[in-house]
Amino acid sequence: MFLKLFRKPRASSDHSRREPADYIAAYRATGDLAVLGELYEQHMDLVYAVCFNYLRDEDEAKDAVMNLFEQLVTDLRRHEVQQFGPWLHSVARNYCLMQLRKTQAHPKATLVTGTGADLDDEPIMQLSADELDKSELEEDLTTMEACLQTLPHEQRTCLTLFYLDHKTYTEVAELTGYDLKQVKSYLQNGRRNLKICMRK
Repeated sequence: MFLKLFRKPRASSDHSRREPADYIAAYRATGDLAVLGELYEQHMDLVYAVCFNYLRDEDEAKDAVMNLFEQLVTDLRRHEVQQFGPWLHSVARNYCLMQLRKTQAHPKATLVTGTGADLDDEPIMQLSADELDKSELEEDLTTMEACLQTLPHEQRTCLTLFYLDHKTYTEVAELTGYDLKQVKSYLQNGRRNLKICMRK
């Protein structure tokens, strides 16, 4: 992985789980790319998932992950970032929308679909080039992002892990501490609430 170029071996006494704000402060103070690389690596899987969701091409999504890291090198020196995760998600989304504008391409994708017997099989939003023009595409993607932020934390977390990070029910349960029944309930209710919000 390209980020290894910026990594430095850490002593065992180093902080293993620093907060994003600590990494950002250290990077802004020193300009050390190893610090920024360590922070970015913790979010890289999610960034890739977001980019692939929009670009629908594995190589383009990988290129986007690399280009976004290069963008962060300057952005984090210029902007005050309070919530790194949501901010990075927004930066990745905007980057991908810009790429779509440049290429005049449209992702053909089901952003969220039911995959379990207890979940509705109807997709939340189906996008294809022959159904939506570019302005409609951007509007719907932006609406989905905004609606996702309105959901209760438990539903938003489960939806993000299950659909964007491609985790299984069991993995979501392990990562969140919820039991399987709760995970499935949060997913089902989250999808329903997301649909309702997007249809307003």
